[in-house]
Amino acid sequence: MISLVRLAPEDRRRPALWRRVSPSALVLLALLIAICSISPLYRTPAGLMAFLQRASPLIVLTCGQTFVLITGGFDLSVGSLVTLVVIGSAMIANGDAALTWPAIAIAYVIGIAAGLLNGLVVARLKVPSIIATLGTLLSIKGAAMMWSGGAPSGYLPPNFRYLGRGVLRGLPGIETLPIAVIILVVFVALCGWLLHRTNFGRLVVMIGDNPNAAALAGAPVRRVRVAAFVLSALSAVTAGVLLGGFSGVSVDAGTGYELQAIAAAVVGGVVLLGGSGSIAGATIGALTLYALFTLLNLVGFPEPLRVAVQGVILIGAAALSARRHARRI
Repeated sequence: MISLVRLAPEDRRRPALWRRVSPSALVLLALLIAICSISPLYRTPAGLMAFLQRASPLIVLTCGQTFVLITGGFDLSVGSLVTLVVIGSAMIANGDAALTWPAIAIAYVIGIAAGLLNGLVVARLKVPSIIATLGTLLSIKGAAMMWSGGAPSGYLPPNFRYLGRGVLRGLPGIETLPIAVIILVVFVALCGWLLHRTNFGRLVVMIGDNPNAAALAGAPVRRVRVAAFVLSALSAVTAGVLLGGFSGVSVDAGTGYELQAIAAAVVGGVVLLGGSGSIAGATIGALTLYALFTLLNLVGFPEPLRVAVQGVILIGAAALSARRHARRI
């Protein structure tokens, strides 16, 4: 005898388990399987740690960009700020290990100043964030080129490079642990705590969802928006330190990273028009994007095609974000 059990209303409303799994997580899993099948290196714990080490700058940048995106803005200046951090740190330290920490401290001061400038122009002068940060991008890039004379000079000392390339060895289970991965975990944990466990994070989401209602409710809209841009700039400085430490000095160090960070955040579920997103989703989105770039590199895609794929991803991510926003309305 077969008995039929009627579901309670709340059970019928609850989505199936497979629907609650992030699509970007499934894509990331598929990409990692493809990468491991092509290259035996990534089948080892050391190989996966090396993958995380190289992906760290993009993940850090994406987490910072997430705060600005959730408030309903854009920060296009982070790529040029990454370049300025790499070039400026090399020129300040010039191979002197004793000047590494002063150079990093100056880089963070510059980052805070750039974030404040972006935030105040957007919040006080009511300039659209895409225009304000585009202007900052050009200004910072021009300053970096003028400072360096158009070519990188100086070099980063070994203790600076250790932040991006250093590895702890002989650890049980994982064999190696890059210093960049430790910095990444700490940074992501701090961003997750700020966005999901503090009143500031709740205000970020509230302002992105409905800034007028938030203002009427007494939320400090301007201060929160300024703080979001400062966080984004600080993430750019951190990414610049990691990228410079791993790859060395280049005048193109941060080129394209601003668009990659936006695309990664949207792939991870952050809504472009604001009001929704998570640090976990942004992290998965950045890993997914970097895994795709890694796979394309392994199969021998030429650089122009990889750039074209990046553009397609950005357009697709924007379309997906618009569809999510339409469903919310």
